[in-house]
Parts: sequence; structure tokens; C-alpha cells
Amino acid sequence: MRTVRETCQAAKHASRGMATLPTAAKDAVLAATADALEARAADLLDANRRDVAAARRAGLTDTLIDRLTLTEGRIRGMAGGLRQVVQLDDPVGEVVAGWTLPNGLEIRRVRVPLGVVAIVYEARPNVTVDAAGLCLKSGNACVLRGSSSAQHSNAALTAIIREQLAEHGLSADAVCLVEDPSRDSVGELLTAQGLVDLLIPRGGPALVQRVIDDSRVPVVIDGAGNCHVYVDAAADLAQALDIAVNAKVSRPSVCNAAETLLVHEAVAGEFLPKVAAELRAAGVELVGDERAREIVDMGQATDDDFATEFLDLKLAVAVVTDLDAAIAHIGRFGTLHTEAVVTQDRAAARRFQREVDAAVVVVNASTRFTDGEQFGFGAEIGISTQKTHARGPMALRELTSVKYLVDGDGHIRR
Repeated sequence: MRTVRETCQAAKHASRGMATLPTAAKDAVLAATADALEARAADLLDANRRDVAAARRAGLTDTLIDRLTLTEGRIRGMAGGLRQVVQLDDPVGEVVAGWTLPNGLEIRRVRVPLGVVAIVYEARPNVTVDAAGLCLKSGNACVLRGSSSAQHSNAALTAIIREQLAEHGLSADAVCLVEDPSRDSVGELLTAQGLVDLLIPRGGPALVQRVIDDSRVPVVIDGAGNCHVYVDAAADLAQALDIAVNAKVSRPSVCNAAETLLVHEAVAGEFLPKVAAELRAAGVELVGDERAREIVDMGQATDDDFATEFLDLKLAVAVVTDLDAAIAHIGRFGTLHTEAVVTQDRAAARRFQREVDAAVVVVNASTRFTDGEQFGFGAEIGISTQKTHARGPMALRELTSVKYLVDGDGHIRR
């Protein structure tokens, strides 16, 4: 078993070759990997079953088991994501800007790979494929540190990707899996200065906080998704019903699922009984503020409920007086991820988009669309809730930096 430092050193060496690889060579590996994933689905499902069985014995929650589980459909989805990445433009070498100074000096700002991208993630074996595919297309090497709960799944997926790299004459170490599942391995990644150029954590609050506290390498946070749907006084209530239910129940274990429903007081009496019936039919537990509970019988919501990313079939509900109150509520409890408004009032919609501080602000659509594949990126390496160069779904361009190319003709500075 290689140490974490040895793994990072191998990835660093491989990254130098990846940085200058032609687009066609990268695309060939990705396409072949997609084919191999589908061809070896039975092996992947067998490895995943071992992880899921162990997770059940360990008492993991249904939410985590859902994230951990692979199906034939999810494997096809991973392969499809890689094929979409193949179709995307290669960002490496893109001239972002160019100009000529009065003295004739020519300057170009050009996209280049970051180098080595490390991803620390819990459960979710699909991250193994999404992260590897995006890193390879953007000319980076990646170091993957999954959780012990997905050990067999991640190993099987990584083996397929590394085999395809080797078969295409490239270094298999462009995709490396940290074999040590202990907490110490995370600490070693966080302090791998000079070897890791960017680290992205994808996991629960404890993991993210540890990264924030201890990292000595650059970090982009894939943050919590305490997402809201606000139903305005001018909402199409039939539309609002579909959106609110979809945002909560289509897949409650993911970060773009809605956790709080805000309803304008002018429509609460009509809307809340209808949406509560639909949500309860889908198994959702409702907790509400005093005004919501006056309309529909439900549990009492606390500030902790409004601040919680449930990742489960539970929803907090509040009745608000107006758009200002909705925006204020989101400002207090939101996590800068995704916020949605349902309204036919264009001015209210634009004001909501302008004033709500989040990576993604949605009008008349479900929060569930905050996703790299849904945005047309093929896949995502995470959803940034920061305000750095990467915000929202992170894909190819977010895995590049820039450098300046300067051409002169004997120029000297006087």
C-alpha cells in the first residue's frame, strides 16, 4: 500500500504529461472508460453489494445507503456523463483575453490545468468517475480519497479507469486512489503542500469543517445545501405544487433537495393544505412555524429545523408576510447553495434573483436542477458555495487556472 505522500508524488509526476496531452487523446480514454464501465457493470454491482451490505450491518442511515448504492441505471448514468464530457470543448489552451500594449508587447491570458486535484468524499462512488473524468479532460491528475463505506466500489471503478489510461499509453497515476481509509490519510492530504494544487471536500459538516480548520493547501468547499422554495403571492399554485414536491421528494438525500418551504401569507390558506397532502403522501414529515401550523396540523419547527440540511423526507415550513420576509429568512438560514422562487410577477422574480445570495437562484423551477449534468457540463466535481473563482456546479473550466503568455521583440523595460 502506497503512503498518501507517495500517491501524491505519483500523481504530480503524471500531471506533467496530462497538462500537454492533446484533446483527442483525452477524449479517447474517456470514451473507452465509458464503454468499460457498462461492459463490466456486473463486476461493479458485485463490489457495490459488498459495500452496501457492510453499510447496513454498520447501521448507516438510509440517506447514506442511497448515496452509496449503485444500480445499472446509475452506472449507465456515469458512463453517459463521461460521454458528455467528451463532447465538451477542452478548456486547456483557451485564450481568455489578449491585447497588445502601445509598445508592441503582446499579452495573452490562457487557460492551463491546475495540476493535481484531490477530492475527499463520503459514500457516493459516482464521484469517483465524475471527478476522474473532469480532471482528465481538463488536463489534471487527481487523487481520490473516498470513505471506507465505499471501499470496494471505489477500488473497482478506479481500476477500470487506470486500466484504460494504461491501455492508451498514458500514466495510470493520472488517477490515484488513496488506499488508506483512516482519518490520518485526510490529514496528510490537507498538508501535502507542493503536491496537491487544489482539494475539494464532498461530505458532511464534520469533514468540511476539518478541511476548513486544517488545510494548508488551496481548498474549494462543496458546501451544505439548505435550499428553500418560496411560493410568492403571484405564484401559479399548480406550478408551485409540482415544483415544491419535486424539490423535496425526487431525491431527498442530495444537496440540491429543498429543505424549507416558504409561502406568502396571501396564498398560504389555499396552497398549504394541498402541498401538505401531496408531501405526506410521499412520506414527508412536516414541521412548521406558528402560522403554518394554524393552517395545517404539523410538528413545531425550531430555528434548528430551519437551519438543518435534513437530507431526508423532512421539510420545514414557514408562512411569510412578503418577499422581503422571504429574502430575510433565506439570508438567515441559507447556505449559499440554491434558492428558488415561484411567481408570475417578473419584478418580484428579478428582485429575488438579484438580492438572494446563493450560487444558484432559480425562478419557476425545482432546486433539483442545480447539477453539473443538468447544466450541460457533463458532470460535476462538486457544487461550490464559496465566492472564489468557482461558484455553483464545478466542471471543466473551474479545474483550470490561467497563465500569461507575453511575446516581445527585444523589448526592455526603461
